[in-house]
Amino acid sequence: MKQKLIYILLLFVSIISYGQVNLSLEPDKAEYNGREIVNLTISLELNGGDLLQQTKFQLPDLSQFNLIGSGSVTNSFMDPVTNTVITEKITRLALEPKKKGKIKIGSVLVTVSNKIYKTEPFEIIVKDVIKKTPAQNTALNEVYLNMEIEDREIYQDQPTIAVLKVYSRNIDNLRKVRSIQLPQQENINVHPVHFRKSEIDPSDMGGNMASQVVAVFMVFPNEAGYVEVPAVSASVNTLAHKNKILSNKVKLNVKKLPEGSPESFKNAVGNFKVDVYCETKEKAEIEKPIHVVVKVSGEGNITDMKLPGIEASPDYEFFTPKITSKVYPGKAGMKGEIFANYIVVPKKRGEIVIKTEDFSFFDPEQKEYIDVPAEKLSIHAFSHEQVLESRTTVEKVNEYTNNFLETVNTPVLKTTSFKVKEKNKFNWNVLFVNIAILLSLVITYLVFRNWQKKRSLVKKTVSPNSLGSVAETEKEIKATLKTDITDYFNYLKNLKENNEHAKFFETVEELDSEVRNQYFQSSSKDFNQFLENYKGSHIAEEYRNLVQKIQMEKYTPVKSEEGIDELFNTIVNLYSRISK
Repeated sequence: MKQKLIYILLLFVSIISYGQVNLSLEPDKAEYNGREIVNLTISLELNGGDLLQQTKFQLPDLSQFNLIGSGSVTNSFMDPVTNTVITEKITRLALEPKKKGKIKIGSVLVTVSNKIYKTEPFEIIVKDVIKKTPAQNTALNEVYLNMEIEDREIYQDQPTIAVLKVYSRNIDNLRKVRSIQLPQQENINVHPVHFRKSEIDPSDMGGNMASQVVAVFMVFPNEAGYVEVPAVSASVNTLAHKNKILSNKVKLNVKKLPEGSPESFKNAVGNFKVDVYCETKEKAEIEKPIHVVVKVSGEGNITDMKLPGIEASPDYEFFTPKITSKVYPGKAGMKGEIFANYIVVPKKRGEIVIKTEDFSFFDPEQKEYIDVPAEKLSIHAFSHEQVLESRTTVEKVNEYTNNFLETVNTPVLKTTSFKVKEKNKFNWNVLFVNIAILLSLVITYLVFRNWQKKRSLVKKTVSPNSLGSVAETEKEIKATLKTDITDYFNYLKNLKENNEHAKFFETVEELDSEVRNQYFQSSSKDFNQFLENYKGSHIAEEYRNLVQKIQMEKYTPVKSEEGIDELFNTIVNLYSRISK
């Protein structure tokens, strides 16, 4: 009988643990100052694969608040202990209180597997607000920053893209956001991608607010576990005040790198390649420095990883390198090249092998460690006597002459200016360049003479015309400067179809310069003011948006055919109207 009771009790406990539902509603704090934003977090946890959410969250009466924004995220994973599926759904509400004092927030209802669950009601306190000028309140309370990170589960030292958006009911407030400060923290490395503002979306947040992307940056967490990305700050500038606003914080689930890493692995995550070469073209000589470069190229956390160096050897001596880089944002991290310029001094005569340290990296796509073989550079070092013996007679005479001119300097003539520059061989390129210059001068002279003859004939046969008015003269000059932009359109279409994106954007810049020259405007800023005065504010606004769109598409890491097609159609439409 006792065994049956224990069996029934265990069965009952297992059923409860298998089908458990947890629903909660929590504010970020209990007391708020005036019109401070109230953040409510609704969490629903379903422990069991058979549990089904049948209805959405039924919110309580929120008539005493203004809904600023909302967002939801759903995560599902397998619990290895209980071997059950756990589903988490989190919804966040941003509310603006309409009154002060105690405000009661009711229960949230949801139906799961034909059963209704609800949260417990609670109260929050809204205190008196310090009175400020209306302009300051409007700018501060109607502009909000939101940091969005789509990929929140990454490996240690693997990048993830963060997008910073600004929201406001008034579109004019979006232009007041300045001085964006990216987060700084010891357990993350942050690198900006760009701070270009996107086009304004007038109907974001369910049509209640306008939004605009103001910054994109990469986050590299350098430790495993749950890492919280701090808030991004910015300033809202008005005529009388400068206010500071903060974005939300985002928590990342940083996975620890797999075990079994090789000894040569430090913290490189991505895909990399190592090269070593010598920049010195002269013969290596004992006790004379030479320049050896170790180049690391690839994509990943290249700006934050530990670079492989040169292995120590009794055959040579080296010093701390000078680090230079050519890095830009890529699709899977920072992409480019890092150069470590070493000064190496050979210590023995003969063959010397300069070897790099062992290096390995973790590839997140293949999820494995990859060893990079050590690179070797062979150099033959000569003694000073061997270097002197290998020189030709002309080189020896040049050296003796230079030594004399360096050491003997008369007060009448500065002889050091007569130093003979050594040349190993005849430079045929200089000869060819000089011949080409001479031929071009002759051709130019002949063309000029022919043009003068034709001009003198025209002066004799054609009678002088009236100079006309200033307006007529300006019209004639514009007609001569006017370019047939349809040629540009046809050329841009061919470049677009052949996916020659770099040449496409170069041609767009040439087209813009040609059109501006038609109206005697040297810069885009002056041209935009010209359009606003003579073509209307609508054309000027379209031109400003097009310039921003061209810059965004030009520096986008991955270019889509739809985006290029849309950009091409916009260019043809706008420049056709401007150039009329």
